[in-house]
Order: sequence, then C-alpha cells, then structure tokens
Amino acid sequence: MRNTRIPLSLAFDRLRLAAGFGNVAPAFAHRNYRVYVSGNAVGLIGTWLQRVSVGWLAWTLTHSGAWLGIMSMAEFFPVVFLSPLAGVLADRRNQVSVIRTTQIIGGLQASLLALLVYTGAISIESLFALTLLLGITNSFAQPSRMALISNLVDRAALPSALAINSIVFNSARFIGPAIAGLIIAQASVGAAFAVNAATYAIFFAAMTRLRRVPALSGGAARNVLKASAEAYSYVSHHPGIAPMLLLFTITTIGTRGYVELFPGFADDVFQRGATGLSVLVSTVGLGAICGGAWMLLRPGLSGLTGVVLGHTLVISLAILAFTATDQFYIALPFVFIAGTAMVITGVGAQTLIQASVEPQMRGRVMALYGMIFRAGPALGAVLMGSLSERFGLRLPLAVGAVISVAVCAFTWARQRRIAPLLESEPPSRGEANTAAEKGAP
Repeated sequence: MRNTRIPLSLAFDRLRLAAGFGNVAPAFAHRNYRVYVSGNAVGLIGTWLQRVSVGWLAWTLTHSGAWLGIMSMAEFFPVVFLSPLAGVLADRRNQVSVIRTTQIIGGLQASLLALLVYTGAISIESLFALTLLLGITNSFAQPSRMALISNLVDRAALPSALAINSIVFNSARFIGPAIAGLIIAQASVGAAFAVNAATYAIFFAAMTRLRRVPALSGGAARNVLKASAEAYSYVSHHPGIAPMLLLFTITTIGTRGYVELFPGFADDVFQRGATGLSVLVSTVGLGAICGGAWMLLRPGLSGLTGVVLGHTLVISLAILAFTATDQFYIALPFVFIAGTAMVITGVGAQTLIQASVEPQMRGRVMALYGMIFRAGPALGAVLMGSLSERFGLRLPLAVGAVISVAVCAFTWARQRRIAPLLESEPPSRGEANTAAEKGAP
C-alpha cells in the first residue's frame, strides 16, 4: 500500500490556507504595510470617536435633522471640489508626506474643538467651520492613503491588504463609537475630542517609521486641470470602471448616508439617546468587521464583480427594512446586515478598480472613487435630512433604498460584459481605448 502521509508542516500550511489565514500572510509580509496598519488602526478609532461626537454635539445644539445633514456635508463634500488637485498630488508627490501634513492639521482641529467645548464657547457655526476644515484636510489625505497601499504591497497581496484595511476601519467603527459613548456619558464630548487629538499624534509617529516607499508612477508635471481631465476621460471610456463607479455613485447617495442620520434615529425614532446612537454605530461596525473578514477569507478577483452587485442589493433591502420599524431591537439586525454588505461592496469595488486601473492613473482614479465614497453619503444625508423636516427621517431613506434597488438591477443585467474587464490585468491605454471603441465585453 502506497504511503499517503502528508508532512506535518505541509498539513499545517494546507489547514491554514483552508481556514483563510493564508490570505493574511502576503500583506503582512511587507514591513511598511505592518507599520502603516498599526498606526492607522489607532487613528481610525479616533476618527470614529470624533464623528460620533460631532453628530451628537450637533444634535444637542440644534435638534435638527437638517443640521445633521449639513455637518455631514461639511465633512465629506469638500472632496467634490478638491479631489482633482488631491488626485494629482497623490500621483506626483510623496504620498507619505501628504498624509503626515494632514495628520498635523487634523490634530490641531481636534484640539481646538476640545478647547471650545471645555470653555463653553462652542456654537453650531464654529462646529460647522471646524468640521469643514477637517473635511478639506481629509479630501487631500484620502487619495494618497488609498494609492499608498499599492506602494506598500505587491499586486498579489493587494486584495488581502485592502480587506485588512477594511477590517481595521470597521473595527474602529465598532470600537470608536463605544469609546465615544462611554467618554461622553462619563466625562464630556470635549474629552472625546481631546482623545481624538492624541490619536492623530500616534498615527503621525507611525508614518515617520515607513522606509523606502517605492517611487510614484505619475508622469511629468502638467497642468492640474489637464491631468484631472485625463483621469475623468480615462474612467468614462473604461467599459468596466465606468459602470461600476456609476452604480457606486447612485447607491452611495441613496443608502450610505443613513449612518449620518443615526443621531436623529437614536433620539427621535427609537427614543434611545446617546447610548442608542453608540449602539447603532457600533452595530454597523460589528457587521462591517464580519464583512471585512469574509472578504479577507475570499481568494482572488474571480467572481468579485457579482459579489459587489449582489451585496449592493442586500444593502438596499436591509435599509428598506430598517426604515419600516420604530422598534430598536428589531432594527438592529438590519443595521448589522447593512454594515456587513457595505464593507463587502466597498472593499470589492475598490479592489476591482485598483486592480484594473493603469498604475500612472491610480492616484487620480482613486481620488474620483474617494470623492464618490465621501461626498455621496454627505449629499444623501443633506437631501434626506432636509426632507426629514417635512416627512420625517424614515420615508426619505426608504425612497433612496428603492432607487438603489432599481439601479442595482439595471447594472446586474450588464454583469457578464463588465466582469472580465475588472477582474483581469489592466490593459495598456491603447488596448483600453480600442476595447471601448469596439464595445468589447
């Protein structure tokens, strides 16, 4: 009888791969990525801590759904105007230096917020102004942060690196609000801003430890507007990226802004106050951690387009169910499901775009993706927050979810055509243009 025994080390490797942990190793094999993730984890906890604190402070100052939308707009909408410049910077300049500079500004902003709250000088106008400053700062940081990942790992490790990033981001979404609720209840909202200021310093320190980050792939200096127009033209003519970004734009406006309305839902709809707000945001984060873990265990790019489309539909239906009840504990499972699906679609869409875009266009294309990712929820929150003054919080959000379902169904019909273009190696610019002209699948 033939000996079929497997060496113990090989058996262990197979078991590890079967469990999905083999997908973690390629990303963490890169020292710079490990350093970046460790600092980013702390910084993101502070980001979510502040986001919840700003929302709660805005609500306690005004008790207005419109103001919740305006605060979201102040933080996220500047990217619409600044993404062209920020994307060019990400392609031309040292991405690490850009991120370090924005960390300094963000830390000063959080410190000033803490000071105004402690002295009693805070007003809705000053809160808006400082939130706008942070929105401008983050608009410059985001394209560099997204483009930097592909300079910290190789292509083979990119899907797992992005999935790990998502787990870190959404772990912070779970931990940050929980910390915020505790600090606000036991100390004050000013203390929450002060803690956030400290997290900026920690992330900045981590960024100083990055070594030998590869040179950027951007071309020679050109006019910023021309360089940005080139990116818009590239995206609009790419038969895979264009429909994915269109789907992402409409569904982001229609559904993802609901998190920004949680202060109103927690207080007015569910009658749960700051504790309810913390539970809602943490539940989204817990679901998001599960979504990120699922993406980490999922190997490769094959079939990822269908995964993104399917979970986009799940988000819309979960949010529709969320709006159908005023019972807190009935709503929570739908919040969890939406959080899970949001991460799967977000990581999936970003992975497909990063994997299929030409390297010299990556910073500018990711700036466009970041603009949609940040400005879409803000625009949706403003529209729904404003409509909530007349129709309440639930109906406008339900309408947005229904529109998202319709757009998802339309894009699903084109899946066979766009999937090969997103899941394969990026063609040269000439090949991409030829495929677009021929309408190749």
